[in-house]
Formats: sequence, structure tokens, C-alpha cells
Amino acid sequence: MSQIFEIADRMVDETAAAEPIDATFVGVEGHDGEWGDQTIAGVEGLREMYARQLAEVRAVPESSDPWDRLAIDVLEESLSAGLASIDADERLRDLNSIASTLQDLRQVFDHMDTASAEGWEAIAARLEGLPEAIAGYRERLDEGRRRGLAAAVRQAAEAVRQCRTAAGTESPFDTMPGQFEGAGIGDASLAARVAAGVESAKAEFASLADYFEQQYLPDAPERDAVGRDRYVAFARRYLGTSIDPIRTYEWGWSEVGRLRAAMIGVAEQIVPGASLAEVLDLLATDADRAAGSPEEFRRLMAERQQIALDELDGSQFDVPDPIKAIDVKIAPPGGPLGAYYVGPSEDFARAGSVWFALGDATTIPMFDQVSTAYHEGFPGHHLQVGTQMAVADKTTRFHRLMVWYPGSGEGWALYAEDLMEELGYLEKPDYLMGKYASEMLRACRVVIDIGSHLELPIPSDQPFHSGEPWTYQRGVDMLVDYAAQLRPVAESEMNRYLGWPGQAISYKVGQQAIRDLRAEETVRLGADFDLKQFHARLLDVGSIGLDTLGAWMRRG
Repeated sequence: MSQIFEIADRMVDETAAAEPIDATFVGVEGHDGEWGDQTIAGVEGLREMYARQLAEVRAVPESSDPWDRLAIDVLEESLSAGLASIDADERLRDLNSIASTLQDLRQVFDHMDTASAEGWEAIAARLEGLPEAIAGYRERLDEGRRRGLAAAVRQAAEAVRQCRTAAGTESPFDTMPGQFEGAGIGDASLAARVAAGVESAKAEFASLADYFEQQYLPDAPERDAVGRDRYVAFARRYLGTSIDPIRTYEWGWSEVGRLRAAMIGVAEQIVPGASLAEVLDLLATDADRAAGSPEEFRRLMAERQQIALDELDGSQFDVPDPIKAIDVKIAPPGGPLGAYYVGPSEDFARAGSVWFALGDATTIPMFDQVSTAYHEGFPGHHLQVGTQMAVADKTTRFHRLMVWYPGSGEGWALYAEDLMEELGYLEKPDYLMGKYASEMLRACRVVIDIGSHLELPIPSDQPFHSGEPWTYQRGVDMLVDYAAQLRPVAESEMNRYLGWPGQAISYKVGQQAIRDLRAEETVRLGADFDLKQFHARLLDVGSIGLDTLGAWMRRG
């Protein structure tokens, strides 16, 4: 094992010990009963760890081995990004509707072992440690408030709602005693700890809701926009490349126009003579085009995933054996609507899983969920994340487990939707409309996200609110009218963009980067271009920064 691989292995253990929540999410064992230090002192400890690790990586002598060079580039980029985030005091305003410590405090339990006594020991310990973790989190947020760095009112109000759900009559915590009994552990003392921990956790989230409502909200600014400088820094963090936000905004509008034309064309195939709005309404409301229950929907999505994996393995991809199983699950209530993926554990004992958050829906329109399943599962996130986890002989352990850039990660998943259209898996015009609506959603994200945070006007040549400023309601209306989103989903999306600046553009920007790399390689290699090999090289390196990815692919 080379020096950089040895350093990276050690860094995984150090990072898992310092950030046990992340360790659970990525499947590193040994820390499931812990929370780590959530206080300001804990943040300073992370800063010191990242700085020390970065210095160690930079001291490694240059290597002629391409995988060693890649390892150094990836580690240096990741550690630098972590330090930049801390230096910008982002952990003092770590609150939003979808991807902050608040959600981690609840969702981490969804990904813990519930089949063994050891797993339940960890759950009980983590429940018992929750009050201290929440106290540390509040300390960080209080320091942010003191320094005028509170998150916006909209994010704090959503935090109140999510905390009330976690504390209320439909709390996901209430399922734990039944899960414990179903596991057949037979340990009365442990059962009592779990039951007591559930009641304590609900009380803690009720108290946290009061804190957000009574103390945090009065200090929270009304303004959602973060401004150009902070936005560009966020975009760099999520993309691994720097953007010109004005040019990207203009490009986003061109993609909105292209996709609008494509959707109108497919609408004519579905119902000749009908308007796009009429066709989208039909697809969203026709019971014959919908799954009749969440369980039927889950089953249909699981079947479609498995068929695609079985048919494309060998012909389009060489799927590693450990990831030929994929779970499809319905997410617990209380979080934002949509779908997300959780990768397999490091030892693959926990399979990768696609989670659909359906809210209160009892019938689920299928037209836009088929491409979503391919995006979140196979050949999207599941194939990319799983392949990266399986190539232990090529990439470092830190790279496989701890590195995730949405630019190349979400970019690959959106590109995977392109690929499934290309390969004929969107076999109905309904599903093709869903794919275009999905891509339109990502194009709308580019213009809404940049426009909202830089407070840019809507271009005067656009039919949608020409020349007017962005508002929350205009963003919601665009997602409903252009991207076929149900209004509750569109509202959840807007909360997400306004609280998570720079992330939402990563899908479309990353997809275009991969399209551009494919076009470039097609021209460069001519008749020697091999699409399966192109994909294999992309998948081997996983979700790294777009600058690093481009350099890797161009090396040949």
C-alpha cells in the first residue's frame, strides 16, 4: 500500500471518530452509539484535524502512479473545502430545511442496525446522548445568533415544523419500541432503555421546537438571499469548480426554453391537440396512470430497478457483485417531500437504498417517478456510489467513503436519466414527459437558485414574469407551471433552494459537464470511442470535483 493510501485509511478512522453521524451514513462501523462534539469546541477540533490532515497530504512526495496522484488531488480538494466551510462560519448557521444538523439528529436513526442486540445497544446509547448533542448544536446556533449569522426566518420556521413532527403523535421515534419487539432481542432492560430514550427524544425535539420558535426566530433575518460572494463559495463547494453565476444564469434560461419545447412536443403525442398544462394535469390526476398505494408504488419501483440492473449488467456496465441488491423504501413522515439515496455500508452488509418521501399521498402518479427511480437508484446514484465503494484496489478508503461532490454525483444521476432515455427504458410518452419534467426541474433550479440568491431580475425576453424580481411565490409558480411539480412539493423545493444555496444547480451543471466530456472524447477518439469504457472510467472515480474529474478523463 502506498503512503497516500495509508494516510487516507487512517483519516477515515479519525474522521469517523470526530463525526460519528457521518460515519453512520456512510456505513463505517464502531461509532453508531455516538454523536461527536457538536459544540463550538468540536468545530475547532475539526478545524485542527482538517489542517493537520491537509498538511500531511501535501507533504507526500509526487508519484508517477496515476491513482496515487488522483488520491492526493481528491484529498487535498476535500480537506480544503472542509476548512473553507469552517473558516466561513457556516457551522454557526447550520440550519436549513433539508441538509443540516437538525435533520441529521433525527434521520441518522433510519440508517442504524435494527436487527441485532448490538444495533439496539447503539440506538439506545444514541437516544440517551441526544440531549447533549442538541445542547451542543444549540450552542453553535446561539453563537451564530450573537454574531448576526442566524439562518433566515423561512428556514427557522420550517425547523419548528419538523421538530413538532418529531415530537408529535406521528413521530418516527414512536416506531422504535415495535421495531425492537419485532427484532426478537428478548432483553427487557434494553427494551426499557429504548422506550425511555424514545420519550426523551420526543421531549428534546419539543424543546428544540420551542427554542426555534421563541428564541431563534426573533433573531432570524427575513432576507433569504445570501449574495454573490457567499453563493459562489457554496457553488464551488458543491461543484468542485468555479462558475460565473451570470453566465450560468443565462445558460439556465436557454435550457428552460429548450426543454419547454421538448415537453410541448411530447404532450402532442400523449393527447393530440391538448395544451401542455392539460396533459400534465392528466398525468398527475389520472388514476389509471398512478400506483394505487404507497406499497404498490414501492413494489413497482423495486421491480423496475431490478429489471434495469439485470438487463444492463454486462452490456452497458460491469456491475460489481456486492451492489446487485438494492432496497426501495418509503421514508418516514415529517421530512421534505421527494426521493433520496443512501449508499451501502462499507462491508456491503447494508444494501444501498432508495427512499421515497410521499407525504400524505395515497395514490402516486407514475409519469415522473420512473426517471426518478433511475436517477436515485440504478444506473444513477446506486451504480456510481456502489462502484466507487467496490474499487478498493484503485481509490483510497477516504475517497470511497467520505468524498461526495454533488456536481459529479448528481450530474451522473441526471445523466443516467439521459442514458435510460437513450437505451429505451422510458418506453411510454408518459415517462418521457416525466424525464423532461425532471430535467426541467433541474433547469428551473439553476435560474431560481442563482436568481433568488443574487437577486437578479427575470430576463425581459422571458414569458414568465418578464423583468420582475424573484420572490418565493414566483419560484413556486415556476416549478408548478414549468416543471409539473405539485404545489406542496414546489413549496418544499423553494424552502430547500433558499436554505441550501449553490447545491440545487449542481444537477444540471454536472450533467452538462458529463455530456461535454462525452462529446469531447467522442471527437478525440473517433471510431475508437467506447461508451461502456467511458462510463467505466467515470464510475471508477465516483463523485469527485468537476475540475479533478475533467483532468482525470482527459489523461486517457
